[in-house]
Amino acid sequence: SHCGTIYWTTITSLSHHHMPTGHWTTTTASPVTSASSIAYHTNCFLIKMDRYFPKVSAVQYRPDSGPEDTQVFKHYNPQESVHGRSMEEWFNFAPCYFNSFRYTGGDDFLGDRAHLRFREWEDKSDQKALDPFKQRMKAAFQKLGVKFYAASDRDFGPDCGSFEDTSSCLDEMVSLACELQSQAGVKPLYFAADLFTSPRYINGAASSPDISIYTYACAQVKRALDMAKRLNAANFVFFHPRDGYQHSYLRYIFRDLAHMAHFYRMVLQYCEKIDYHGQLLIQPKPQDPRRHQYESDAAATMHTLRHFGLERQFRLYIKPAWSAMMNRVYEHDIYIAAAYNMLGMVDASECHQELDTTSDMHAKSIRQCTAVMKVIIEQGGLQQGGFVLGGRLQRESLDANDLFLGHILTMDTYARALKTAARIISDAVFSKNLQQKYLSYKTGFGERLDKGSTNLEECVEHVRSNGEPNPKSEQFEHFDSVWNYYVFPKSR
Repeated sequence: SHCGTIYWTTITSLSHHHMPTGHWTTTTASPVTSASSIAYHTNCFLIKMDRYFPKVSAVQYRPDSGPEDTQVFKHYNPQESVHGRSMEEWFNFAPCYFNSFRYTGGDDFLGDRAHLRFREWEDKSDQKALDPFKQRMKAAFQKLGVKFYAASDRDFGPDCGSFEDTSSCLDEMVSLACELQSQAGVKPLYFAADLFTSPRYINGAASSPDISIYTYACAQVKRALDMAKRLNAANFVFFHPRDGYQHSYLRYIFRDLAHMAHFYRMVLQYCEKIDYHGQLLIQPKPQDPRRHQYESDAAATMHTLRHFGLERQFRLYIKPAWSAMMNRVYEHDIYIAAAYNMLGMVDASECHQELDTTSDMHAKSIRQCTAVMKVIIEQGGLQQGGFVLGGRLQRESLDANDLFLGHILTMDTYARALKTAARIISDAVFSKNLQQKYLSYKTGFGERLDKGSTNLEECVEHVRSNGEPNPKSEQFEHFDSVWNYYVFPKSR
């Protein structure tokens, strides 16, 4: 899922129309397609903002709060220095619009697709109306105190039926967004083109077998890059859940991949033309909705980029929860991407480990998140990237204030994980073990092999000279216990 605007309600008044104090209405029956209409509805929401979250004030840092004080940060302190930089700099948290605020409780089970929750900002007559989508976002994240948001073109406006009409609408919306950004002090952590929601992409976008669909996707990305340039987006994300195959006998697989590579080359050419310097990121996903997706995981995506000579221009936006969909540990793709210096951004969500599907839960596992943060610290941070708050409310969570509690949980979990990982690195228990384990590669024949300057004949001579090897214990149990020592520290 992609994300959306969080800045719409920071301005005291943007209305182009007079509106009596206290007036409130959500009667729009069709998508809002003009900036003046959005400005009018912005003023409506500002006047009654506190009615949406009457139990929520600005989220404060209170490290000594009790177990049921869940509406405060116990670990996340933006200005606290950890391992040489502030928490805010380590994370660059950015809320995900779709999962956080557009998800209304529907699921895919037959007979149970109804929307469970409606907020006061919702227009019950038309769930595609755009104005409530913009207003509610800032109402939430102004209280969380983040400086970034994450969005796609579809979060800014609807598909108006023709490419030109949609472009005109989006151009007007971006103009308004730029004005609001400058006053609110926020900007996109990433921007993206939604190449999966529209039915036109049912058989793929950048790998579509239909040239008219392929070129439409390219045109949409060109427009989204123009938007990202104007919005000063730090990153641009490519997410292709429709690009894959259901059956091998229905597609030319290598041809599809070659078309995707050409798509990326055209992107690079256009970025250079418009002087856009945002980091380009690809988000892998194993399946859902496609049975087999081409960019299924970090390794597959990096292989494709390297094969077509694109590995220096792109990095990866990893959602570790998707590793579970491939029966791997949470941090697997984080480790793989970082090992090749390809990790650019992280989606801070979890999933039900026992389910082979996306569940987009708010992160709560200190053990898993510590493993992620250890990698982030060791690679020196995410530079232009950051952490997207990609969790969504569970279907059974109906209270509007639950929106805050979930993101506070995620931010606190990762903040504690950051501090834990920093302590692990500083104490160097694991790094000393690794140095000892690889000691045989430090001198002599091992050193030459490590540098790639040996051959098979020399390996045979080494075996004859040293005899049969004597395997050493990995000490799994010992180091699992050591890991727990840090993750679950002694009670005060």
